[in-house]
Amino acid sequence: MLLLTGATGLVGSSLLRRLVADGTQVRCLVRDPRRLGAQRVRVQIALGDLTDPPSFRNALRGVRTVVHLASSIRDQPRGSIEELDGIATWRMVEAAERAGVECFLFFSALDASTHHRARVFRAKALAEHAVREASLRSIVFAPSLIYAPGDRLLTILERLALLPAVPVPGRGRAACQPIWAEDVADCVIGALRAPAPEPHARYELAGPQTLTHNEFLHVVVRSLGKHRPLVHVPTPLVSRGLRALEAVSGPRAFATWEEAELMQVPMVSARGTADAEQLGVNPQPVEAVLGRG
Repeated sequence: MLLLTGATGLVGSSLLRRLVADGTQVRCLVRDPRRLGAQRVRVQIALGDLTDPPSFRNALRGVRTVVHLASSIRDQPRGSIEELDGIATWRMVEAAERAGVECFLFFSALDASTHHRARVFRAKALAEHAVREASLRSIVFAPSLIYAPGDRLLTILERLALLPAVPVPGRGRAACQPIWAEDVADCVIGALRAPAPEPHARYELAGPQTLTHNEFLHVVVRSLGKHRPLVHVPTPLVSRGLRALEAVSGPRAFATWEEAELMQVPMVSARGTADAEQLGVNPQPVEAVLGRG
């Protein structure tokens, strides 16, 4: 039995389709089974979420492998970024050890560290430490920017492309190596199928292109058949504006400062696509996924 958290997310939904198609017995930890769509009749359901540690015990019963994808890049009514991405992972690892789980797969982020400027990266670093210190076998993925047509990031950018110019937080010069969510899901499948190379394995997942955020935005806008100039908004203005918006709109805000700040964070692996290729995946360039417009 495999326990999957974050099954309705960007990578989780792609991964769930593959697991079900392969005949893997999957149990999904979810708050609302309806969000699983048609897959909800093909998997076991464990009701709960990251803020409900007692739900972990039932979810982990009889589980050999945990794939922990659930996380948040913004504060939620039920918990902060630190609680959802850091503390919850630590508690789930402890619960998995008690339940006799054999392998724990966790998604961190490229360059995550306890001294990083972004709260998400600091929380991910603490969670990664908990995973690697656990007595069970672990697989950690550290991806660059993950994207897919129709995802939240690209949907926001599509809406911004309706404007005469696309606003960009800061200078947009931070580099990333965007990787398609479907390629990421294939990497997870490859890791689950591969023999365990070591007790604690770590893979950096990156696409074949190194793009600044300015260049990535241009690719996205061109894929929509549009040509828009970029307008760089000073970071302090973006920070104050989005914090004020979040204070008024709460979790319904279309964007938060924590999300916008990620566009100013480098996410580049010196290994490039080597780890993905080791898992049998050749990541696609952005234009091949989104089209050239």
